[in-house]
Amino acid sequence: MKLTSLLDKLKQQSIPKYVAVAQAADKEVLKAVKHAVKLNLASFILFGDKQKIVENAKEVALDLANTSIVHTETVQEAAQKAVQSVHNKKAQVLMKGNVPTSVLLKEVLHKEYGLRTGRILSHVALFEVPNQERFIFVTDAAMNIEPGIKEKAQIIQNAVHVAKKVGVHVPKVAALAAVEVVNPSMQATVDAALLTQMQKRGQITDCIVDGPLAFDNAVSSKAALDKGIESEVAGNADILLVPEIEVGNALYKSFIYFANAKVAAVVSGASAPIVLTSRADSHESKLYSLILSLLTTVEN
Repeated sequence: MKLTSLLDKLKQQSIPKYVAVAQAADKEVLKAVKHAVKLNLASFILFGDKQKIVENAKEVALDLANTSIVHTETVQEAAQKAVQSVHNKKAQVLMKGNVPTSVLLKEVLHKEYGLRTGRILSHVALFEVPNQERFIFVTDAAMNIEPGIKEKAQIIQNAVHVAKKVGVHVPKVAALAAVEVVNPSMQATVDAALLTQMQKRGQITDCIVDGPLAFDNAVSSKAALDKGIESEVAGNADILLVPEIEVGNALYKSFIYFANAKVAAVVSGASAPIVLTSRADSHESKLYSLILSLLTTVEN
């Protein structure tokens, strides 16, 4: 599967979308905006220092004629007003610009004008991995440090929501651990087994969960066969649920730097999708993340 298929899927939607960009004076962000505008994917409201936004836009050849700019004096104000615009339904997607993640999330979680839903916020990464015929989702590599069983169940549901929007209707979820058997001394294996049972009893829905599964058994049918593991998920996982953030972070970066994978990512669980990319991410990655976020707003 190719990330370009996300673009084809989004182009089938005719409903206009608006994206609020917090602190938009960033060249890589504006490059992504430029390509999105060129592809007629969405309209943008850019928050931040107007002069700097205009200067950066000129450097990347972004035509601002049909793009709104809301001038703000500080980074915090840019984050606040961008979140408020989504809260007030003036935009359907929130996008992080040159603003610290902590500052943006503080506004997202604001009790009066934030984007709270009562669900946990979690990061869902969608990878196009060379030589793989399917998309691979990894969650959570950026938000939740050491989630418990309740949080992991919600993280799965957030990832399932995203997977269904891109056409994986009943995703297979592998709850990862270092081994394939339950070991009371290894909490990840205990949690994985509980999550498997929760799905079987309808406490986790619209997916198939199995675990504990080591990474090789989750993604390789041969590895699963060699170890005598029989399940609908083993060797065919769509979603890899990591036990904690260090595993997710390492896996995410290994895919990119060792496997040359392409990635799109979204923060799910808020009342609107959030594009929360890193400054190190390319404009291509930011564009794919934006496309993925726009897809998650589509009703289906």
